[in-house]
Amino acid sequence: MSKSPRDVVLIDGWRTPFAKAGTKLQKVHPADLGKMALKELIQKTNLDVKLVDEVIIGNTGNPSDAVNIARVVALNAGIPKEKSAYTVHRNCASALESISQGYEKIRSGTMDVILAGGTESMSQMPPLYTQRFIDLYSNLAMAKTAGQRVSALLAILKADFLQIKEFLTTPPLKATAHKPRISIMEGLTDPFVGINMGDTAEILAKEFGLSREEQDQFALRSHQLAIKAKNAGIYKEEILNYPLPPDFKEVLAEDIGPRDGQSMEALKKLKPMFDRSGTGTITAGNACPITDGAAMVLMMSRERAESLGYKPMARVVSYGFAGLDPERMGLGPVYATPVALKRAGLSLKDMGRVELNEAFAAQVLACQKAFDSAQFAKEKLGLSEKVGELRSEILNVNGGAIAIGHPVGATGTRLVITLMKEMRRSSQQYGLATLCIGGGQGGAMILEREV
Repeated sequence: MSKSPRDVVLIDGWRTPFAKAGTKLQKVHPADLGKMALKELIQKTNLDVKLVDEVIIGNTGNPSDAVNIARVVALNAGIPKEKSAYTVHRNCASALESISQGYEKIRSGTMDVILAGGTESMSQMPPLYTQRFIDLYSNLAMAKTAGQRVSALLAILKADFLQIKEFLTTPPLKATAHKPRISIMEGLTDPFVGINMGDTAEILAKEFGLSREEQDQFALRSHQLAIKAKNAGIYKEEILNYPLPPDFKEVLAEDIGPRDGQSMEALKKLKPMFDRSGTGTITAGNACPITDGAAMVLMMSRERAESLGYKPMARVVSYGFAGLDPERMGLGPVYATPVALKRAGLSLKDMGRVELNEAFAAQVLACQKAFDSAQFAKEKLGLSEKVGELRSEILNVNGGAIAIGHPVGATGTRLVITLMKEMRRSSQQYGLATLCIGGGQGGAMILEREV
């Protein structure tokens, strides 16, 4: 490995435990999740915060009380107010985007020390009032006489009654004139093609001939590997202890997601969530759960890291993003990986470990088939040969998002952290972190282990 002063190196990375939405982290603001991850990273690396050039954080939920959440996180974590911070949003790859932007700034010589990552509370993505309710409350606010105020209040009470009636008589997620819109469901629905991310996985399952049993087997593998890694203490190398508010007496030290004792029998009992025609195969068991969490990394130029006495874990070799059909967004890794490989001058067979985000079992299995298909490479990617075989023995060896979870704005950094620490444990030279992106994109990043 030839070294350059402007190499972009990763010093360390840590994350909060990931918790299923509605569980232990449901009342924790995403800015607090990010603050905790960033403060702990700073402490564990003994970083002088005066040396930080910028903070870049991914987030998709964009809370109204912390619109530029990166700035809020940075200040609360002790970064001096003179240092800039900004938030990036690329759906599922927001936290990978934060690292790629840090890479460009360091590589160009513009900056030397960047804190990057992502934070997300999917529990706190709010319900949204319908336009009908907004108009009613606007009328109340604008009422000038007692009579107008009474009329406006009566209209709101009538609407509230209809809302309760609709809650009791319509399916939970069915939109009506008075029920609030569920923002997280809208966010997981592609505005271009009008279908949920789960429906895109159903498309891939059918097109690639993936059975329900294959998908459930992959989901079972994810849980089993995650539990094995937890029992071996592997995740203690990346997960911080998180004292839970309000009294901070209980400490969350593990992900809430991996299920010890998960079985095919239990998975088989689950009903399809999206295609209920009788041919659907995507269930809550073979899809990633909605999740809360944050993850952060410390990035530096090689020359600055050496001058400060840091021993980096990995070098960022290259990254790549690519677009594809929104209704087949799950194949994003197959489109983005060749871009990153070409920039790195490497091939898929050079990768010793691969972290591919498990949005859905069908999506990962479809990617494996597409990676290994010369026909797909020629017709869809314009390549003369297949990208290569993505062997299961190097893929998500400590489990993936089906077990761990997928806090959308944080996952990209989680993949990089998991990858670089696994590469160090297993002495692998190169590794790939890649994921699909809602809206029809893919992202990929290649790391080289520092020795």
